[in-house]
Amino acid sequence: MAKRRSTTGAALGAALLVAVMATADTVPSPSAAAVQHPHRQRALGQLPEARSDTVLTRQGRLQGVTAEGVTTYQGIPYAAPPVGPLRWHPPTAPPTWTGTRTAAEPGPACAQPEVPDSAEDCLYLNVTTPAAEADRAAPRPVVVWLHGGAFSSGSGDQYDATRMARQGDVTVVTVNSRLGALGFFAHPDLPDSGAFGLQDQQAALRWVRDNAGAFGGDPGNVTLMGESSGGASVCAQLTSPKAAGLFHRAVVQSGSCLQNWPKNTLAPGDPAATYFARQSELAAKGRGALGCRSLKCLRAKPVKDVLSLNGRFHQPAYGTSVLPDSPARALAAGDFHRVPVLQGNTRDEHRLFTALFTLDRPMTAADYRRLLTETYGRRQAARIARAYPPGPTPALAWAKVGTDRSWVCPTLAADRLLAEHVPVYSYEFADRQPPAPDLRPDFPLGAYHSAELPYLFGMGDLRLDDGQAALSRHMIAAWTTFARTGTPGDDWPAFPHTRRLSRSAFSGVDAAAEHRCAFWSRSS
Repeated sequence: MAKRRSTTGAALGAALLVAVMATADTVPSPSAAAVQHPHRQRALGQLPEARSDTVLTRQGRLQGVTAEGVTTYQGIPYAAPPVGPLRWHPPTAPPTWTGTRTAAEPGPACAQPEVPDSAEDCLYLNVTTPAAEADRAAPRPVVVWLHGGAFSSGSGDQYDATRMARQGDVTVVTVNSRLGALGFFAHPDLPDSGAFGLQDQQAALRWVRDNAGAFGGDPGNVTLMGESSGGASVCAQLTSPKAAGLFHRAVVQSGSCLQNWPKNTLAPGDPAATYFARQSELAAKGRGALGCRSLKCLRAKPVKDVLSLNGRFHQPAYGTSVLPDSPARALAAGDFHRVPVLQGNTRDEHRLFTALFTLDRPMTAADYRRLLTETYGRRQAARIARAYPPGPTPALAWAKVGTDRSWVCPTLAADRLLAEHVPVYSYEFADRQPPAPDLRPDFPLGAYHSAELPYLFGMGDLRLDDGQAALSRHMIAAWTTFARTGTPGDDWPAFPHTRRLSRSAFSGVDAAAEHRCAFWSRSS
């Protein structure tokens, strides 16, 4: 039977925070209970009335599992295992086989700390497609999903695409790509290094181009979609010359090209963080990495030793053939692929991170003012405190500052740059009662970072009530209509309109006003 790794509510956004924190030695890790990673649990889902189906790909024949109206093919290699001399090497051609390969279980997650079943041999993807119809003539749109996790954690099979494929009549591909130091290591003897994880994603897209038809998908209608660092990956591919022609629409969820976090934003004491860094700033030199002077030495190191470098190598490098310039500058210059974009955020992005770092001690008004001063300087801090007073729950004020300054307003700025050249559709996920981790009973998480994911995918043990399920159907309809046509629906105007997604209705919202973007433009 098909297997999927389970995902708990506490893990939805915590992986991003843990990985970013690794850049700051002075920041304590949150408790293990708060950030329990979904890969530490495996759930075997018994699928009712399952049967097997086969398809012929360019590598060989695959046997999948059909149940609940979809056929799923898991653990498909899209590139050679990146091990031995292929560590820190661009992905190479996938293996072929004779006979029929069983595709009923996912491949290993890409190597990541504290996940025992993760591995360096991890370049696998999963395909979920509506069960074959004998009389179907037209191919289906293809959605390629890039998971989040701060480029350091997660895997494609955590996301059950059954609902999206069945309701939206699309073929969904979920992808593993190299993470952390195995995916983004940069070295002077590797002149084009620092973006191996992005190259993996491009190899997966080429695999989709070559094989989508075998699964009933249309290789000429591919939507690249991702959340958090997966959304940042979509942004990177939008600006990568090597991704030209590999996808035809883009969905960016909570990961715009302009995303950035000033000091203290993700955790008190942490340095400023961005998604992308210049290759020369990342490159390991001399004995700077594991006591090695040569790549041969580095490639011989055990995986666990390499993962100890994740705190430094957890972001893609630019100044390479993959990313000649930073995505932010490329976007500003209009140097990106001309495809329609659906992009947005959750309404309360930063509450999850604030909750995690106030687990042991609630934030006081004095803490709040001190953090504002350390982050923005005394003069700006006073101005921000007037606009965002601490109130009875200073942590909520801090979360609002983080949501507006570092998440939503940068996304809207990116929307404006994109909209100069391509159709752009903006959304805000605003269900403030989503399935959520039980972190602090006294701190409402609201529409926290990653809260929209269970509405699009099955996520392990997370279940939707009737109101959530209705919103899920509306969202899947909009997302898959966008994948099919390049617009999320005739009643969804293009940017600068922003559509609020809530249980009561899809309605317009002035997101720039709600998140005080004029204030922040004067504060930058």
